[in-house]
Amino acid sequence: MAGTAQIGVTGLAVMGRNLARNFARNGYTVALHNRTASRTRDLVEQFGHEGTFVPAETAEEFVAALERPRRLVVMVKAGAATDAVIDEFAPLLEPGDMIIDGGNAHFADTRRREAALRERGLHFVGTGISGGEEGALNGPSIMPGGSEEAYESLGPMLETISAKAADGTPCCTHIGADGAGHFVKMVHNGIEYADMQLIAEAYDLLRHGAGYEPARIAEVFRGWNAGRLDSYLIEITAEVLAHVDAATGQPLVDVILDQAEQKGTGRWTVQIALDLGVPVSGIAEAVFARSLSGHADLRAVGRGLAGPTPVALPADEAERFASQVEEALYASKVVSYTQGFHQLQAAGAEYGWTLDLGAIAGIWRGGCIIRAAFLDRITAAYAKDAALPSLLADEQFAGELGAAQDAWRTVVATAARLGIPVPGFATALSYYDALRAPRLPAALTQGQRDFFGAHTYHRVDRDGVFHTTWSEDRSEEQQS
Repeated sequence: MAGTAQIGVTGLAVMGRNLARNFARNGYTVALHNRTASRTRDLVEQFGHEGTFVPAETAEEFVAALERPRRLVVMVKAGAATDAVIDEFAPLLEPGDMIIDGGNAHFADTRRREAALRERGLHFVGTGISGGEEGALNGPSIMPGGSEEAYESLGPMLETISAKAADGTPCCTHIGADGAGHFVKMVHNGIEYADMQLIAEAYDLLRHGAGYEPARIAEVFRGWNAGRLDSYLIEITAEVLAHVDAATGQPLVDVILDQAEQKGTGRWTVQIALDLGVPVSGIAEAVFARSLSGHADLRAVGRGLAGPTPVALPADEAERFASQVEEALYASKVVSYTQGFHQLQAAGAEYGWTLDLGAIAGIWRGGCIIRAAFLDRITAAYAKDAALPSLLADEQFAGELGAAQDAWRTVVATAARLGIPVPGFATALSYYDALRAPRLPAALTQGQRDFFGAHTYHRVDRDGVFHTTWSEDRSEEQQS
């Protein structure tokens, strides 16, 4: 069956296996390869009835099974493992063939690999895939980068296996050159971190502010999921909160250790935002909140610090407060997306990518972890104005946050009064207020910098660069 497979997948752990099955279920002949050959055989034995698979035990057999141009999907651990697979397969390929990296690679690695393989006449397609195991099997959101030529050959296949939005649009589009696909996936994950942190804070406020038990909070989240907060993360939150631990009879959320882990894409988002000079404070607070949760010794010492003990609000106030938390959650969520899309805009300018922000929002409407109903409106906002400088410049979003701000401020203030940490809600509100402010205290900061380091400053009343000689005469001199 040499040269009969339309696509091949090497690396058959859960994500790779499910992606291969997805291709086969959609009518494609799929070549299979894994470093441990037994995993290849197991896939064929268990799922061979789902489509046409061509198992291969060696790299040479795997490449020979692929039709030209060869499309080789790599689903292995990011980093050195990916480089090792590329080094193994690239010498066996011919100009025009393509290697598709579907892992969570750092976009800078993708840019390096794409440039190196381009010199050999090969296409390297760094592809963000979101949706987890279920998405890989039943339709993920797919964010491929690389050349337009590669997408012409590969894109229709990816669009076929991708999730479909409610209007039937495939949740896959060509993102941009070299590392653009992995960059967009990275920012997706950063927004995911922020989204999850905000939901966790909403739960904490309802638990210790409103005094609700997990089962009742689950019902609150189900109600929210029927409205403007309709999303995958809100949906699964209700399921998690409603689950009872079989061993103890307690709510499962009370049995799970309160230490959240992370794989690194959230940290990357914050690190790169710092390099780009883009404020993604909501994402940063979410990353730091997970980090803080893991410092058990530090938290043990801190439990003795002075502060209020949360006392549940009276029933009538609790119900009103729960409604206010919904407004604060929605407003903070909009801010998180605003920051993420700002980072995408800045990256496009920095790395020479032409990013269609509306299309990116469009492919996040299905399959991915942050899929949510309001992404339709983000898509529409960028369709109306592709050069929109900020989501908060959109009239509808600005109006909604304006309407939510009283509740938002009440929630943050109540949390502070009760001693409930809400870094996500608070930083989102601070970001909103910083944008609103006619003048920021950064003027003082720049004055301090000029005082101790002669870093100069600009004036509001005339052009030029200035430095003050900070002596008794307070004289100023313009820098040429």
